[in-house]
Amino acid sequence: MSEKVSNSENGDAEASFGFAKVAPEAKQGLVNEVFARVARRYDLMNDLMSGGLHRLWKDDVVGWLAPPKGPQAFALLDVAGGTGDIASRVLAAGGTGTRATICDISAEMIAVGRERAGAEERLAFVLGNAESLPFAAKSFDAYTIAFGMRNLTRIDAALAEAYRVLKPGGRFLCLEFSSVETPLLDTLYDAYSMAAIPALGALVAGDGESYRYLVESIRRFPDQKSFMGMIENAGLERVRYRNLTGGIAAIHSGWRL
Repeated sequence: MSEKVSNSENGDAEASFGFAKVAPEAKQGLVNEVFARVARRYDLMNDLMSGGLHRLWKDDVVGWLAPPKGPQAFALLDVAGGTGDIASRVLAAGGTGTRATICDISAEMIAVGRERAGAEERLAFVLGNAESLPFAAKSFDAYTIAFGMRNLTRIDAALAEAYRVLKPGGRFLCLEFSSVETPLLDTLYDAYSMAAIPALGALVAGDGESYRYLVESIRRFPDQKSFMGMIENAGLERVRYRNLTGGIAAIHSGWRL
């Protein structure tokens, strides 16, 4: 696989937008433009890009979270969860007391999520920034984020916010593309992702450049152990990770104790 480029954006004068360097204050707007363009085809493209594996990975997140089955209150915050893939799974797996709030900075992604949610009363949508969440401290029993962390400008700020909004005893789970640790698979995945995914984006979504950015952003994200250290630095404890499909993706878990 191509050499992983470490994420050094936190506190730097520049931020990475894929392989390009941009002013930190400009990155969020650029990312917003990407998701505004791909919102309607986002889940279809996830199926095509991963061969449907993203669905199994998300099931793994919910299985590891193990929301309570009974009537007791359980509040989930799903950040950057626009279309509702994680939140809907948690609601299906949990009991009658489970509630979910999706917080996403993209109005277009939230619009798709609202349509899919229909009349689900246990699900709320909030427009907000992961780096400055519009919620009180110690409000949620669990915080999830799937394939959103690498698109943030200040990962350390987002992790600090995750810690702030979790209740004592609350769980943090992040599903993100990561560093492939299986020989040969790394080379095959690198070739496939850099060539095929932008081509699929152009063919299916009419937007190859947005998907080129999404592939490049994977290579800018910290590897498993580096990201684990960032989570620990935010104050979360009992931090560990699970590789999925040889490290193409990984789930990181931590607790606010």
